[in-house]
Amino acid sequence: MELFFSALLGFALGSVPFGLILTRAAGLGDVRNIGSGSIGATNVLRTGNKGLAAATVLLDAAKAAVPVLVAGYFWPHADGLTEGIAAVAAVAGHCFTPWLAFKGGKGFASAAGALLALAWPAMLACAAIWAATLYLSRISSVSSMVTVVAAPVAAWALGYPQVIAPLIAIAGIVLVQHRANIGRLMRGEEPRVGAQKP
Repeated sequence: MELFFSALLGFALGSVPFGLILTRAAGLGDVRNIGSGSIGATNVLRTGNKGLAAATVLLDAAKAAVPVLVAGYFWPHADGLTEGIAAVAAVAGHCFTPWLAFKGGKGFASAAGALLALAWPAMLACAAIWAATLYLSRISSVSSMVTVVAAPVAAWALGYPQVIAPLIAIAGIVLVQHRANIGRLMRGEEPRVGAQKP
């Protein structure tokens, strides 16, 4: 039963669409009607409100970190199974929220929050990977995808084998949500950070 409750908690908290809630509360309308149509922080930033975008990042990360910590506290499992299930469920809830017809964000901020709660040293390593990739590529989606793929490797290298499987599952979800970005990258159409729109 603890596995079921871990998954339910993760999905329920992960499904809260903070990006949409914040932009509507600020009188900026439906964030799904601009940019990529996502409810994540990158799209919230397209409203021009950096404060809301920052708040969205923090809340989207927290809604994945909290269920991991709660699952570990109330339903501790020797191999971290409850925490891993809560993490995957939270990212899935964000990306496929039932409140928005099972559509949602791309999952990177929630993946970061889950990783922070699962293995914070690996999170620090991934933050460095993200920053380096963004600096070299100047493409936000590339840095996000490289980082989630690198996360299981970082966890293994730093001695957290119990989180490798959930991190692989999370990477799969995030990559699926970036399928449109992958298509634009293949066509050479993915925008670079700071580039002027045509």
